[in-house]
Amino acid sequence: MDTRTGLPVVGMVGGGQLARMTHQAAISLGQSLRVLSEKPDDSAALVAADVPIGTHTDLAALREFAKGCDAVTFDHEHVPTEHIEALEAEGVKIFPGSKALVFAQDKGLMRERLAFLDAPIPRWARVGSKTDIEDFAAGSWPVVAKATRGGYDGRGVWMVGSPEAAADLVSTGVPLIVEEKVPLRRELAALVARSPFGQVAAYPVVETVQRDGICVEVIAPAPGLSDELALAAQQLAIDLANELGVVGLLAVELFETDTGIVVNELAMRPHNSGHWTIEGARTSQFEQHLRAVLDYPMGSTALAAPVVVMANVLGGEPGGISVDERLHHLFAEVPDARVHLYGKQVRPGRKIGHVTVLGDDLEKVRARAARAAKWLQEGV
Repeated sequence: MDTRTGLPVVGMVGGGQLARMTHQAAISLGQSLRVLSEKPDDSAALVAADVPIGTHTDLAALREFAKGCDAVTFDHEHVPTEHIEALEAEGVKIFPGSKALVFAQDKGLMRERLAFLDAPIPRWARVGSKTDIEDFAAGSWPVVAKATRGGYDGRGVWMVGSPEAAADLVSTGVPLIVEEKVPLRRELAALVARSPFGQVAAYPVVETVQRDGICVEVIAPAPGLSDELALAAQQLAIDLANELGVVGLLAVELFETDTGIVVNELAMRPHNSGHWTIEGARTSQFEQHLRAVLDYPMGSTALAAPVVVMANVLGGEPGGISVDERLHHLFAEVPDARVHLYGKQVRPGRKIGHVTVLGDDLEKVRARAARAAKWLQEGV
C-alpha cells in the first residue's frame, strides 16, 4: 500500500510498451505502476516513477521487487514458472498465477489443456525427431512447427514444407510441437478480463491482420462477423478464463475457418489486439487489467464508435525527416488520429508505436489509420 495515497501498489514485471501503457492507465486510478525493468531506457522505465532494474530470470530481483506490492503482474510471459511458484509460496499475490500462466508459457501444455476442455484446436502433436514430423505430416506438407516456449511476433514459428526442412529444424534442439496448417479465412481475437471475485468482462471480437508474423492492423468490431460466431468466440474466451483460473486479461487468438473458429494462441496480459481500446472502448484493456488484478468491478467494454481501427507503427529504414516533423505533418493531415509512440529505438520491422482512428465508415477509417502509420514509419 502506498502510504502517501492509501492506494494499492501494482508491480508489473517487464518494462516494455505494455507496461508503459498500463502505467498510463494507473495514473487515472491515482497510482504509479511499479515496473521491474531490465534497462533504464526501456519503454516503461522512461515514464514510470518507481523502476527497479533487474531481470525476470533473477529470483532475488523478483523477490525484492515484490516487496511492498499489493499485486504483481506481467507485461510478458517469460518469467520462469518455478520463480512464480516460489513467490506464491512466500505469499506474494501474483496475477495471473503460475497454474494459469503456464498455459500461455508452454504451447504443449496449452494444447493438452485445451484438448481436455474440448476447445476447438488444430490437430497437433509433440515431436522430437524428423520421423515424428514426417509421421504427423503423412505426406501433406506444409505443417506448422512451434517452439513450445519463448516465441512471439512470428519468432519461434516455422512453416515446414519438407522432410529436409524438418531435419534442419529438429537439429537445432528446440523443443517443438507441430500443428496442421489451418485453412483459415482470417484471424480474430477475443479479449476478456476476469477478477479474483470471478467477474468477467468481454470486449467485442476483433479482426487482426498479420504480415510476416507481425500484427499490423486490428479492426473492431470484426467486420462481417455473424452475431452467432461473435458470441461463440466471446463465450469461448470467458469459459477458458474461468476454467484456467485467469486473473487479468486473457487474449484468445483465433482462426476463422469455413466451419467455425479454432484457437491459435493464448496470452494472459494486455495484448496487441486490444490496443484499440485506449480510445475505442469505454474502458481500455490496460485499466481493465488493473481493475482485475486489484479485484475492482470491471469497466464497460462498449465501443466508443461504430468502427475502430488500430494500425501498428513499425520501424522504417534510417534517414528521412525526424519523428517530430512527421508528427507535425500527420496531425495536420489526419487530425483525428490518436498516436501512441513507445519511446523505443527504431529498428526496421520493430513495433515502435500504434495509431488509432475512430469513425463510422470502415473503409475510410481503415485507410486513414493505414496512411497515418505508413507516414510515421516512412516519412514520405
